[in-house]
Order: sequence, then structure tokens, then C-alpha cells
Amino acid sequence: MSATAPTNADLAVSGPGLGDPSPSAGGPGRRLSVNLRQSGIYVAFALIVLLFSVLTDGALLQPQNISNIIVQNSYILILAIGMILIIIAGHIDLSAGSVVAVTGAVAAVLMVEHDVPWPLALLITLVVGGLIGAWQGFWIAYFGIPAFIVTLAGMLLFRALTLTVLGNQGIGPFPDPVRTLANGFTEGYLGNIGLGPLGGADLFSLLVGIAAVVGFAAVQWRGRMARLGYHQTVEPLPLFVLKIVVAAVVVMTVIVQLARFKNLPWVLVLLAALILAYSLVTSRAVFGRQIYAVGGNLQAATLSGVKVKSVIFWIFVNMGVLAALAGVIFAGRLNQAGPTAGGSFELDAIAAAFIGGAAVQGGVGKVVGAITGGLIMGVINNGMSLIGAPSEQVMLVKGVVLLAAVAFDVWTKRRAGASR
Repeated sequence: MSATAPTNADLAVSGPGLGDPSPSAGGPGRRLSVNLRQSGIYVAFALIVLLFSVLTDGALLQPQNISNIIVQNSYILILAIGMILIIIAGHIDLSAGSVVAVTGAVAAVLMVEHDVPWPLALLITLVVGGLIGAWQGFWIAYFGIPAFIVTLAGMLLFRALTLTVLGNQGIGPFPDPVRTLANGFTEGYLGNIGLGPLGGADLFSLLVGIAAVVGFAAVQWRGRMARLGYHQTVEPLPLFVLKIVVAAVVVMTVIVQLARFKNLPWVLVLLAALILAYSLVTSRAVFGRQIYAVGGNLQAATLSGVKVKSVIFWIFVNMGVLAALAGVIFAGRLNQAGPTAGGSFELDAIAAAFIGGAAVQGGVGKVVGAITGGLIMGVINNGMSLIGAPSEQVMLVKGVVLLAAVAFDVWTKRRAGASR
């Protein structure tokens, strides 16, 4: 098919707000609202980090504390990746925390009670998570029951299964490789180097950070050149360079601090791989564009030939697999699977997605935004813990941040509508 003759399906799965929005769509007001939604979350994150750095006298950005934030929130960030896809498609999943619990229980029974080798047990657990997602996806996609009802039932059902599997008691300890995945750190292969007043740092970790920065800059430059090739509007070159520099400074600051502590946590390596893979799927793959199309305009997606039921089914299968992975990591971190595991995890994942820029009505959101939203929640938890704030104040601040994020989304939409 000629590229100069786009089909209705092409039009349905592309356009502003879908995966890789084109700044040229709409007038100046539209571009302003898109930029606010995309960049506002990162500015807010920077301000929150700065605030707690001051309140904690710099303790927030100490190497060990940065590592703690990553490790302690890793399972929420994994859930947020799956949750953002579901929310983009216009659905919700209230059962994620219970799936974390039941899959962690399955992994414990296999590894601890039946001595199944941990790689095989991990694979079986991921398959169980996929089957759970398929069960819920079937009722939602093919039977037409709202996701809210199906996953609410799933939240109760899988919590009951967790209690049944565990017999209302914890099972552990887990094999060392599983504990290392959840808590351990990579070992540097090139030795340490001195960083002057900063002390020593692992050279391997620093090279990984540099490679990540170079890769990010290359991808952004290719995207800019591609948009210019199609005569689309792009941000001014100084602003583009500033964006790259800021991202590079943030990444290298985190990497240097981790390299000074115990190098890169394995779970951070896993998270980086998941973020890269899912970012590519949502922005470059046909399936990713179809997710945005389903959430942006269900009727148009259906009429354009998108297999809506199949898309919905597979995003819930994906959610089940990621919940199983989070379940193994959480159980490995605690070194046991417990009947109360995963409590309110689904709420944290949902909050991360909405704080990260997902639209309430669906059709808008990014994987990186959801990760940023999850990190905001993690920094708030960690920062307020460092200053000795009681739990009720932590919940208060998190609730205000969530409400403000959704209110900001509604406000940007109204500005966009008024400017047309």
C-alpha cells in the first residue's frame, strides 16, 4: 500500500496523543497543552526531589538511600508498566495486588516445598500469571463485563486462593538467586575509579550509565530528524539540547551514586529492560498504536479494523505476567511469600499511572510517565519517612498529589478544547 494513501486504520492508530503525538496537530494552544501534560510531570518530580533533599539535609540523595528507593518500589514500578497500558485502553485493574500475592505463593510452593529449580519455577509462575490475566481478559473482552467488576471479583478471588495455597502462613526462605534478583547488586567487572571528593565508583556501572545517555540522545535525535523529514513541527534546537542535557545529568547522577554504593541493583537492570521494551512497543509497534486507538476512540478503532477484543484480552494477559514477576520479586525481597502480600499494590500502580500523565478517559499516557509517577510516590514515602512524618501525613500528601495530577489532566484538556 502506498504511503501517500493512508487507510482509515492508519488514521485510527495515529495522531495527537497516541503514542508519539505530532506537535503539528492543532494550533498553538493544542501544542501548549500537550507540552504541559508531557513535561509537567518531570518538572514536578524534580521539585519534589529538591524539596525533600532540603528537608532531609541531603539524606534523600545519598547513595544507599537512592538504592533503597529503587529496590523498595521496584514491584510497584513493574505493575505500573502493565497498568498504564490498561488505563490507556480505557480500563482498570483492581486485582493486581491479589495476583502479586497468589503468584508469590505459587513460586514459594514450587521453590521451597517442592524444590523445583528456580528458573523453571519462575517460568511456571509467569505462565500462571498469564493464565490469570487470560481469565480476566476473557470476561472483559469477549463476554463484555466491565473491567472494574471483573477485576474487583478477581481481587477477592485471588486473595482467597492465596490464603488457600499458603494455609494462612508464610512460606520461605527463597533460593539465593531469587533473593539476589530482588535485593542484590551487579558486580563491577572493570574495578573502581576515583572520583575526587565523591570517592570511588565502579567503572562498569559508570560505563553503563554513559551508554544509556548516548543511546537516549541518539534515539531522540533520530526521532527529531524523522519528524523534520515529514515536515512536522519540532521544538527549537536549544530546547531539544536542554532536554537531552537535563536527562543526561539526572541519569548520570543516579548512576554515580549507585556506583559509589554497591553498583547497579539487578532489579534496576530488569526495570530498564522492561521500560525500553514497552516504550518501543507503545511508540513503534502496531499493537501499541492499537492500544491508544482503542482508548482514544473505541468506535473509530472498531470501524477501522482494529481487533478490539484481542487487544483488550492481551493487555490483561500482559498485566497478569507482570504481576507474577512483581510477585516473585516482592516475595524474594521479603524472603517469604505471605498471605497479606500485595495489599493496596494495585492502588499504588493506578496512582503512578495517573500521576504520570495518563488520561482518565483513556487514550493518553506513556510508560516513562508511569515510571516517573511511581518514583514520585516512592520519593514521597521515603522522604517523609526520613523526616519522621507519621503515616497519616504520608497518606494525606499522596492523596493530594494524586488529586492534583488528575485535576491537571482535566485542566489541560479544557484549555485544549477552548483553544480550538
